Amino acid sequence: MRDITVFSGSAHPELAEEICAHLGTPLHPVSVKRFANDVLEVQLQANCRERDVYLIQPLVPPTQEHLVELLLMLDAARGASAARITVVLPHYAYARSDKKDAPRISIGARLVADLMVAAGAGRVLTMTLHSPQVHGFFSVPVDHLHALRELAVHFRQYDLSNTVVVSPDLGNAKEAAAFARRLGADVAMGAKQRFSDDRVVISSVIGDVAGKDVIVLDDEIAKGTTMIELLDRLRERGVTSVRVACTHGLFSSGAIERLSDRPEVEEIVCTNTVPGHKSGGKLTVLSIAPALAEAMRRIHEGESVSALFGV
Repeated sequence: MRDITVFSGSAHPELAEEICAHLGTPLHPVSVKRFANDVLEVQLQANCRERDVYLIQPLVPPTQEHLVELLLMLDAARGASAARITVVLPHYAYARSDKKDAPRISIGARLVADLMVAAGAGRVLTMTLHSPQVHGFFSVPVDHLHALRELAVHFRQYDLSNTVVVSPDLGNAKEAAAFARRLGADVAMGAKQRFSDDRVVISSVIGDVAGKDVIVLDDEIAKGTTMIELLDRLRERGVTSVRVACTHGLFSSGAIERLSDRPEVEEIVCTNTVPGHKSGGKLTVLSIAPALAEAMRRIHEGESVSALFGV
C-alpha cells in the first residue's frame, strides 16, 4: 500500500503486527523514553510527511499510561506533517464513562475523545463501543466496527437448532438481537440493575430459555460480575448449556477461572482487541486483525467501510 505509514504504541504490538501482515505493509518502530521525572517522550521512527498515518493503540491497562502515549504519538505525527492521522482504537476503555449518572462526576468518554482530536486525530477506527452514543462524542469521522461477523462464523460450527442468544441487559439487547438474526436463533434478555462496580443484580430473564442451549453475548467482560449473576439465573431457568461470548475480554480478578469453573459453561469466546490471552481450556480467542486491516485499507483507498458489516 502506497503512502501509508503504520505505527503501534506499546499497548498491543502483536495485534499491530498481525494487522500489518494482512495489509502487506511494514509496522514502523516507535521510541518511547521515560525521563527521571516520569515524563514520557515519544518519537516516530519513520517518515510521516504527507503520508496517511495510522496509530494502533487500544486503551488497556495501564490505561492512563497508554492514553498519554497515544496523545504523544498523535502530536508527533501532526508535527511531522502527516497528511491524515487515523487512530486505530480496538478497545476504548473510557467508553463506559458515557453519562452523568451521579452528581459531580466526569464524562470521561467525551473528554478523552476531545483530547485525541486536540492532539491531532483526524479519524478514529474503533471496535464495539460500550454504548452507541459514544460515537457522537468525537468531532471527527468515526468508523465503528463490531465483531458480530467473526463471532457468528465461529458459532456456526455448532448445532444451533435449539439455541437462544441472551443479552445480560437492555443496553446490549440490540446487538444481541442482531447477532441472533445472524445465527437464526431466538433472543432473550436479563433484567439487570447495577449498584456498584462489584454489585449487580439480575432479577429475571425475559424470554424462553428453559431447556435451551444459550449463547450469552456482551460487549466486554472485566471482573465477570454480571456474567456470574446471569449464569445463576439461567441455571434456575433450566438451560441445557451456556457459551459466553464478548468482543473485549479484559478478564480481570480471575474472571476466566471463575467462569470456567461453572459446569454449565462449555466455552468462553472473545477477540484479541485486548492483549494477554491465548486460546486454551474453555477460552477461545478470535482475531479481529483481518477486519481492522480491511477497514484501514478501505479508509486509505476511499472505499466504503459499511460492506464489512455484512453477514
